[in-house]
Amino acid sequence: MHSISKLTDYSDWEGKYVIVRGGLNVPVVDGLVTNQFRIKRLAPTLKYLTEAKARVILIGHIGRQSNETLKPVYDVLSKDFDVIFAGELLGEQTTKLRDQLKPGQILLLENVRSDDREKTNDTTLAHDLAALGEIYVDDAFAAAHRAHASVVGIPKYLPSYAGLNFINEYNELSEVMEPSHPSLFILGGAKFDTKMPLVNKYLNIYDQLFVGGAFANDFFKAQGLSVGTSLVSELDLTDSPLLNHPKIILPVDVVVKGPQGTRTITPNKVTDDESILDIGPETVSKLSVPVLAAKTILWNGPMGNYENGFTAGTTELAKLVAKADAKSLVGGGDTVATIETLNLSDQFSFISTGGGAMLTFLEHGTLPAIDALNENQATTKG
Repeated sequence: MHSISKLTDYSDWEGKYVIVRGGLNVPVVDGLVTNQFRIKRLAPTLKYLTEAKARVILIGHIGRQSNETLKPVYDVLSKDFDVIFAGELLGEQTTKLRDQLKPGQILLLENVRSDDREKTNDTTLAHDLAALGEIYVDDAFAAAHRAHASVVGIPKYLPSYAGLNFINEYNELSEVMEPSHPSLFILGGAKFDTKMPLVNKYLNIYDQLFVGGAFANDFFKAQGLSVGTSLVSELDLTDSPLLNHPKIILPVDVVVKGPQGTRTITPNKVTDDESILDIGPETVSKLSVPVLAAKTILWNGPMGNYENGFTAGTTELAKLVAKADAKSLVGGGDTVATIETLNLSDQFSFISTGGGAMLTFLEHGTLPAIDALNENQATTKG
């Protein structure tokens, strides 16, 4: 694995215009940030740079719609930092505020995805953003799997470094790719096709792999069980060696919902008009053996249909993993939200800010953002 150029490798920050790509994609309800986890993880990099008297130009995206605003993020940041909100991404106002920026101040630009060229990794957008700064720092690990202009485009034009959270994520994830044994990988959520390569890879690395969430439905279906109206993928596991793999653990009870209400049953009792929406208490109880014995636990994805209130399985599993005397690394939005709600964050060795980025890194050992930083390093040193 490469050693990425990091923030602390450079020292002459004073007065420099530094573009920071932050992980600013936080949940907002009625104009208020409801979970500050990613902002808190970005704060050490902002503190480092502002205390070093850099002029910070902060960019990032929020939400799924191009018209969503970073104003709520500004409201949170302004409590701890001297921040100015541009109210636009690029334009006369941004240029004017940039020129007036004092050392130790932060200029927050509007949602970078308000410009359609961000997602297409348009070189003109990357160039125009780069023109605002002298150095680039990427601290948005959660977006590191996206080949977007603000992630992989800007490093083509400026000396580039990884921020403190980014380096932390890189080091922690690299470590669990070579686990201490016994080891347990817990994989939930949906998106089966993106997780299939991970299953194949980590069955060779980890001692046991628990499949939960909608992911487990594909296994039940391939075993010939009825999954009713449950979420399943297009993949057919009927003849897969994974079905009876000695390392794979599946739920032994599930929570289903149908015309007769919600009930907890064994997977072979699901009727055609029911939908599997969570793992049951027996499954969590069964998992206590490998969880409490493990020296490494890696977990990504919720155990149930989280958005619709089926959170019990994820909650009970989080409490269980928190008790384990293991190196525990967890990622994925709903899973992290559960841990935060339970105030158990300090009971886990590391909580990743990335969901998709975490999975992509675990599969490939690199990410588009890491490749961009490494190419920049080779160019600037060459």
